[in-house]
Amino acid sequence: MTYILSYLKPYRLQILLAYLFTFTEIAAELLFPLFLGIMINQGIIPEDTSLLYFWGSIMLGTTLLAFLSGIMNSYFAAHISTAAGHDIREHLFAKIQEFSFDMLTLYPVSMIITRFTNDIRIVQNTILMGLRIMVKAPIMVIGSVFMSFIIDWKLSLVFLITVPILIFFLGWVLKVGSRLFTQVQERVDHVNRVIQESIGGMRIIKAFVRRDFEAERFDQSNKHLATKTQTAFRFVEASMPVLLLVMNASLLFIIWVGNQQAIAGTTSVGDVVAIVNYALRTVMMMSMFTFISLAFSRAKASGERISMIMHEKTAPVKQKSSHAQPIQKGTIRFEAVDFSFPNSSLMILKNIDFQLHQEETLAIMGATGAGKTTLFQLIPRLYSPNSGQIYIDNTPIEQFDLKALRDGIGYVSQNPLLFTGSIVDNIRFGKEDASMDEVIAASKAAQIHESILSFPQQYHSIVGQKGVNLSGGQKQRISIARALIRHPKILMFDDSTSALDVQTEAKLLDALKEYNNSALIITQKISTAQRADRILLLDKGEVAGIGTHKELMHASSLYRQIVSSQSAKEVDHA
Repeated sequence: MTYILSYLKPYRLQILLAYLFTFTEIAAELLFPLFLGIMINQGIIPEDTSLLYFWGSIMLGTTLLAFLSGIMNSYFAAHISTAAGHDIREHLFAKIQEFSFDMLTLYPVSMIITRFTNDIRIVQNTILMGLRIMVKAPIMVIGSVFMSFIIDWKLSLVFLITVPILIFFLGWVLKVGSRLFTQVQERVDHVNRVIQESIGGMRIIKAFVRRDFEAERFDQSNKHLATKTQTAFRFVEASMPVLLLVMNASLLFIIWVGNQQAIAGTTSVGDVVAIVNYALRTVMMMSMFTFISLAFSRAKASGERISMIMHEKTAPVKQKSSHAQPIQKGTIRFEAVDFSFPNSSLMILKNIDFQLHQEETLAIMGATGAGKTTLFQLIPRLYSPNSGQIYIDNTPIEQFDLKALRDGIGYVSQNPLLFTGSIVDNIRFGKEDASMDEVIAASKAAQIHESILSFPQQYHSIVGQKGVNLSGGQKQRISIARALIRHPKILMFDDSTSALDVQTEAKLLDALKEYNNSALIITQKISTAQRADRILLLDKGEVAGIGTHKELMHASSLYRQIVSSQSAKEVDHA
């Protein structure tokens, strides 16, 4: 929570003003019962009209001052809490952008979304309450007790017993409540994950008629959340009756003893009324501690969850030299590269050795799980190898400036992701300042131009979330255009032509030759592999062969099995 409160530092002046108005409001409210007692003693009981009007006017002015101070405090509190929430979201988003692929596996998307929405909202509301109530409540309690002792210390002795007991009790409630609300937030994460998966996979759910199963899965998750939430709220809310019982008992004691003293003439009616008013304010503020404890317990749990992400150590970008030059030739060389995912002893890639020459096209083939996509992810340094070395333009990739490295690579992933917006915006994601002529040229090369022209608004047609209103082939070709518009020296296709027919794919591969770049293409199609200069064959994370189609047909039994498993129409043995 200390880390979260550090976001309030830029707003120190506004906080000071907010607390200045709070203290003014508190002072006015604490003086009101004192003036009331004096008015009763000097104006009402002696029936002195002039003093009655005098003290009545002072009380009216005090009330107006408290009202205006409260309004100004609320204004600054709302401004500060909103601004702090904005800053936390910005820094959290920036932190997520620094995460490496292995770090993102630790935080599911649903968990991160909960941090951005629910957790930050709770923290923001608590900051608002902290500036408005959290300081006011304890000061009002202390001030009321202090003023009561000034008026009549004998009647006020009861506060010395009840207030400390209640403070310790509320501290215990806060400690247990924080733990309970941490569990509630964890269940919120789980519910969000179920909702996200169900909505994202709606087509699959309907296709497999699994609506009842998903409804049951959500119902179970929702029930667990409801149970945890009920437990937490019931525990914290149960503290209010305890507070009211103790404070109302104190109030009855003050009225009974005050009545006895007034009859005996040892105290005045005005003093008893003033102390009763202070006791009522103490009861009211003590009851507010329940809401304060509830809010702070939730904020503490949410703050810790946000801080957990903020304090994650992101792997520094290793810079052995200042090599900010762009990729010039596009050559790639792997030397004895081994790789396993973080926190896993299973080697995905083992002793990988191969070389991609300038303007050469290399097809990569292998069974599912052979390590093809993982090999791709090492080139732009999405992951780092356990051992061995990767060179681009004969320079170790660690020596490249990360931006310069990735600017020279056009990566088309296995599952193309399109963003909500227009088609032209999605293509320009590869090059923000690209002209319309460049967009059209890249689209023509990607064989998507004619399809775009058939849309009602052509390049300005809106793409649904994740390209939901496009076919698989259209999404792949728009993703390819997004990569081509960068004119990268290295182009990487991760099985990103799988939804294209043979004729369209052939036109695409022919168009790529005009870009004069080196290309790596993961494919399962022999027809695609044959059009490459060479083929790299992977098997269980190891290089099983490399060469042309003819060379592998003679040298690799695994390659011959792949060829024989596909239709003879797709294979040209010549």
